[in-house]
Amino acid sequence: MMHRRAVLAGASLGVLGFASTARAAAPLEVTTPMAPPTWAVLQRQLLAANAEACEAFYARYFDSKGYFQCFERWGANDGPDDAIENVNNWPLLHAIGGAERVKTMYTQAWEGHLRQFAKEKTTVVEVARKGMFRKDFNVQLDWQHHAEEMTLFNVQGLSAPDDPRFQRRARTFAGLYMGEDPEAPNYDARHKVIRSLMNGSRGPMLRKATAVDWAGDPFDPKPFFMEHGEETYAQTLQHYEEYTDVVGDHPLNMLSTTLALNAYMVAGEAKYRDWLLGYIDAWAERARANNDLLPSNVGLDGVTGSAADGRWWGGTYGWGFSPVNPVTGKREDRSRVLRTIPAFFNAYLLTGDDKYLQTWRAQADRLNAARRTVGGKVQTPTMYGESGWYGWKDGLHQTNALDIWWFSMRESDRRRAPDHPWLAYLEGRDPAWPEKALAADLARVSDRARAQREDRTTPDTRLADAVLDINPASVAALMQQTMGALHLGRPSWSSTSPHVGGSPLYARLRYFDPEARRAGLPPDCAALVDRLTADETAVTLVNLSPTRARTLVVQGGGYGEHRIRSVAIGETVSPVDAATFTLRLAPGAGARLVLTMDRYVNPPTLSFPWKR
Repeated sequence: MMHRRAVLAGASLGVLGFASTARAAAPLEVTTPMAPPTWAVLQRQLLAANAEACEAFYARYFDSKGYFQCFERWGANDGPDDAIENVNNWPLLHAIGGAERVKTMYTQAWEGHLRQFAKEKTTVVEVARKGMFRKDFNVQLDWQHHAEEMTLFNVQGLSAPDDPRFQRRARTFAGLYMGEDPEAPNYDARHKVIRSLMNGSRGPMLRKATAVDWAGDPFDPKPFFMEHGEETYAQTLQHYEEYTDVVGDHPLNMLSTTLALNAYMVAGEAKYRDWLLGYIDAWAERARANNDLLPSNVGLDGVTGSAADGRWWGGTYGWGFSPVNPVTGKREDRSRVLRTIPAFFNAYLLTGDDKYLQTWRAQADRLNAARRTVGGKVQTPTMYGESGWYGWKDGLHQTNALDIWWFSMRESDRRRAPDHPWLAYLEGRDPAWPEKALAADLARVSDRARAQREDRTTPDTRLADAVLDINPASVAALMQQTMGALHLGRPSWSSTSPHVGGSPLYARLRYFDPEARRAGLPPDCAALVDRLTADETAVTLVNLSPTRARTLVVQGGGYGEHRIRSVAIGETVSPVDAATFTLRLAPGAGARLVLTMDRYVNPPTLSFPWKR
């Protein structure tokens, strides 16, 4: 077997412990012609169609200042977080290799969003009377909605890590939950608790919440689409009548750890990593002490259930939270505990320590141990209350099981997980999946573009959440195929994974264009990951241009957290021993690369490879 010289000759360690690319040898060369694969052509078509549809969507719903054109109001149903969710997935689209104008639009939308809702004030809701934002962050809400608000921001650094506004906010936002802002005393370092379910840049709510706190100032819902079906303001208040128990910590608050992760990847300061791991470790211990179930209330004294009359399942959005829906008159199960797993993935990203996955395996085992059989069907619970388990759903509990396998790459975790079309492809059972998935997403973009054209809402009849479902950006198949990445957004990549807002990028590979000095695949390039194991990644890279060579940097992990030991192209094996290597694709050339890797061994960073 032939061996090339190392891609990174005499590499030195950078400030975060990465091998520097400054002294890299010549890039690997691929000159073998490859007939344009159908999947590669479809990938480039989908990138272009996404950008075109996003441009039309932006022109329709945003003004020249980046303000989303809607009836602006405060509220958990239709507040500021929904307004910025209208550009969800756009940063990911750009980071994959989407058009530069996509970045221009979502950046303008984010900056406009912060100005738009900083100037908006409530008259009844006390905490927002001076503005809905302070220091560019929501003044006070729960972390289901904060996380949705942060969906764009938490991946903005993929394409703009050096933007001083992003860097400043990354530190400021993390500081809100680390005791660094005296006007926002959200965190108790002694007991390792975020002190309320309702928290933000003006601190925690340390009293019973009211329906107005959640629903916002009075308004007439009749002109608007109401997601939950309310017809009167009184009904919007009734929706939140039981959302009172907010004092104390809740697992949802762990979603704030992505803010610390961002700050760590910007600054490289240990305090952010230490806070994140310390807070998650405290929750993992609470679960272990609670028979492997994450409690849904931890009091201000750090004692499980002490702010909910001793009930470990208590509190708003807790295991036992099933309030009445005023529209139907029926109780609905609204536990949000299982939406919090990205916090443990953040800890795993930093450490590669399996204990962070084991917390969730153990919890799944407890839920499955409580199963029952009804009419010959196995059912497992989703809720717990005074009378024990309830909220039964058909089948075994498999929520996030595919995601856990993706991180661990253990066969035992694969056996616990359901099937999925992407996995059928990776396991060789459906070779046609790439083309089918891309064609489906192309159709989805077209359908949503048509829905936008047919939408008859106007700014004065449109709430912030009115057009969320016609945002055209479709990136799940692109993420899976090009980067071997999870997509935990709306909709989730897995039917068993609940919608989660605000997660960072969890990817096996990532790409950069050194000529354009930007993130993403260069023009004309496409990538298809066809194998993922604990220590190998196989990817086909192709240049569709018949006249121009393309150069790209391939990175192990979304943030360089994986060390690439070597790259094999056919019989040629090249040592790398770094987070990145550079590849030059001749016109019309392509090849399948097999990368051997050590995963989760590097401190993650947002810096572009040529700046490390």
